[in-house]
Amino acid sequence: MKVLVVDDDAKLTAALRRGLEAEGYTVEVAHDGADGLWLATESAPDVIVLDIMLPMMNGFRVCAALRERDVWTPIIMLTAKDGDLDEAEGLDTGADDYLVKPFSLTVLLARLRALARRATSEPPTPVSVGDLVIEPGPRRVRRGDVHVELTARQFDVLEFLVRRAGQVQSKADVLRSVWPHDFEGDPNIVEVYIGRLRRAVDEPFDRHSIETVRGAGYRIVDDRAAQ
Repeated sequence: MKVLVVDDDAKLTAALRRGLEAEGYTVEVAHDGADGLWLATESAPDVIVLDIMLPMMNGFRVCAALRERDVWTPIIMLTAKDGDLDEAEGLDTGADDYLVKPFSLTVLLARLRALARRATSEPPTPVSVGDLVIEPGPRRVRRGDVHVELTARQFDVLEFLVRRAGQVQSKADVLRSVWPHDFEGDPNIVEVYIGRLRRAVDEPFDRHSIETVRGAGYRIVDDRAAQ
């Protein structure tokens, strides 16, 4: 597997190259965003490890440019910052995962394996429940012909439910699949996001597609027949 590492920290890229090559990966390195963009389009890596703070062209711009060119190589973004806004911007521009520095090689390897398992060279296929449609590539949502604005996390929760339409998902299921593995906040945050999603994709359209199953969790259904 070929990994492209785009980071301007020479010590970090050297350490990553040694560690990844020791695990059997082929590694290419770029130290600025412009070179990273060129290598990402020309050398056909299987996974891209992309820092946000880069010379010439930051990681957000590189990621957005790749997706605009229909390059769907999995991207894991690296940053020294730890905040929802950076994570949201990274996901909104098309990144697949997010890792805060400092991190261990063991964690990075696990993330790379997970990304490689679901890698595809084609744009992700839209998924839908009734007239609620999710486009995973550009991360767009629409109800019929009406575009719905969602935050990055709201999009992830909705996509998780839509891909399992009709199936009850517990609060723990949603947390485990959508929030970072080291999340230590209040599990009731899931209820908050479900409420926000209802106000975005159901209530303006007089719909009730997101259901609460008492004592079990949540599910999303095609509720058009009930109208």
